[in-house]
Amino acid sequence: MNTEPRFSAPENLRAIADAGRALSRRRKRDGHWVFELEADATIPSEYVLLEHYMDRITPARQAKIGAYLRRRQGDHGGWPMFHGGAFNMSASVKAYCALKAIGDAPDAPHMVRARHAILGHGGAERANVFTRIQLALFGAIPWRGVPVMPVEIMHLPRWFFFNIWAMSYWARVCVVPLLVLQALKPRARNPRRVRFDEIFRTPPDRVRDWIRGPYRSRWGVVFKHVDAVLRRTEPLFPKVARERAIAKAVDFVEERLNGEDGLGAIYPAMAYALMMYDVLGYPDDDPRRVTIWQAIDKLMVETDEEVYCQPCVSPVWDTSLSGHAMIEASRTGGVEARQELDATCDWLAARQITSVRGDWTAMRPQAEPGGWAFQYRNDHYPDVDDTAVVGMLLHRNGRPEHAEAVEKARAWIVGMQSRNGGWGAFDAENDREFLNHIPFADHGALLDPPTADVTGRCISFLSQLGHEDDRPVIARALAYLRAEQEADGSWYGRWGTNYVYGTWSVLCALNAAGVPYDDPMVRRAVDWLVSIQRVDGGWGEDERSYDAGHYVENAESLPSQTAWAMLGLMAVGQADHPAVLRGAAYLQRTQGADGEWREQAYNAVGFPRVFYLKYHGYRLFFPLFALSRLHNLQRGNSREVSLGF
Repeated sequence: MNTEPRFSAPENLRAIADAGRALSRRRKRDGHWVFELEADATIPSEYVLLEHYMDRITPARQAKIGAYLRRRQGDHGGWPMFHGGAFNMSASVKAYCALKAIGDAPDAPHMVRARHAILGHGGAERANVFTRIQLALFGAIPWRGVPVMPVEIMHLPRWFFFNIWAMSYWARVCVVPLLVLQALKPRARNPRRVRFDEIFRTPPDRVRDWIRGPYRSRWGVVFKHVDAVLRRTEPLFPKVARERAIAKAVDFVEERLNGEDGLGAIYPAMAYALMMYDVLGYPDDDPRRVTIWQAIDKLMVETDEEVYCQPCVSPVWDTSLSGHAMIEASRTGGVEARQELDATCDWLAARQITSVRGDWTAMRPQAEPGGWAFQYRNDHYPDVDDTAVVGMLLHRNGRPEHAEAVEKARAWIVGMQSRNGGWGAFDAENDREFLNHIPFADHGALLDPPTADVTGRCISFLSQLGHEDDRPVIARALAYLRAEQEADGSWYGRWGTNYVYGTWSVLCALNAAGVPYDDPMVRRAVDWLVSIQRVDGGWGEDERSYDAGHYVENAESLPSQTAWAMLGLMAVGQADHPAVLRGAAYLQRTQGADGEWREQAYNAVGFPRVFYLKYHGYRLFFPLFALSRLHNLQRGNSREVSLGF
């Protein structure tokens, strides 16, 4: 850290030009970008099992998925949740079952290593609830191995302490079709009669402690007793009530099927909906089933050697972030992007959701639609984060025909603020924390409470627009962020890894809102970011920070995280700080001859401690954004960032 930075302004401009051309090459003809969104082994494994469940096996595709899964196996014998991560029971059980279904022999060396790892960590009986549901569908465990979730939940009113509207969007679209499956308890066709007995320490019919501690709170103990009562009383529920509940579940799904973008536009919900229609007797050629298969096919990423299934796609997010990088790069004079940006903004504006009053109206019935979804289409589920980022881009691009779209976005975001001043991603007031302790929610990801990173983006957007009426809204949000700051000066990043991501997001917001640079909150965050810079000039945080509850350094620096740290520091007047220049030197040094950067590590999160993500575009547009901003600040008369993002 004592070495002098080797930053070169001419080299920086060359790096910007190369990166701008590289990003431009990846743009689609209609103006948008979409990059791969990769999760862990669980989604492609579930897809393999879905084909066996339905007896719709595609041998060539499954062979390529097998190659992908074998490559992802860890040195510990199992499968991790992210690159270089520790053994994870549920990912390992699903991957082992998928490979066996594909045809891998149990005595093959990689299968032996996987089996030993699973048994050494307690056996498949210790997998999480969603994995045990997969096993129950194949008859590998009895249904009593899954917590009770009666389909009659569909009858519960919104004021009741537990109902489908109290769950997050992603849980809601998965749980509703799952309720039907749990009520009817179907069995996979499983044409190859694959069994998984060998990965259980105790034969499943002898296991008596499917639901056991350690519990995260006393609520866990209470809800275990509730589960026991429901298990005894569920068979006594009236048949008529059950039939009506199933009908309600089907109606819920059908209203939100979302065409070839799929239920909730996420893979698990699509798969559960497909199995729901199957158990209810809908034929293979039913248009709903056909369309769901088409939606799933669109999630596949295929090369000559491998195939994997994405959990969803991220075109609106990728496009808006790429647009921000390109608009910043165009100001350097090294990248020509004017026509591209106009087409990009037109593409985004056409996808604003203005006519569908989605599930968010359960808590905000008075708000008017005006958001954007994360995916190509997901009209019932726009998200606040995408909406703020798209809104800032359209506003900065400055085309009059997009002014109405920006205003609708502003009004919707204001309407979605939660009582505590923060914003969640998809819903307001989705914060009944005790629900994360029901046995079904052993993953702890049933809710969508306000978070610092999303709140930061909303402040940035509203501050960039500068409406006088929004000042009280921003003030409440700033108070929320002040209360959320960690003891070391960082902020927790719910949707990106992790404290670096959260701190960048908040520093941009504090600057946009006019918080002085000498505010103790800002100074502490700057000191923290500088203190964790790595010796090579970059920044890199490991996904393990979600388990540890504090920053954990990654094995190597990452271009995306280096860009976040630089952008955060530059947002609060630190463009000339040696740490920023060292970061820029790191990015210059690690850029490839093709203008791109490489990173293996995962850089985001679906559910902390449960499900992690790798946005393949982050390594491209964030470094371009950071280097371009540095150039523009150094060239200008001021070191102040005048925009929200």
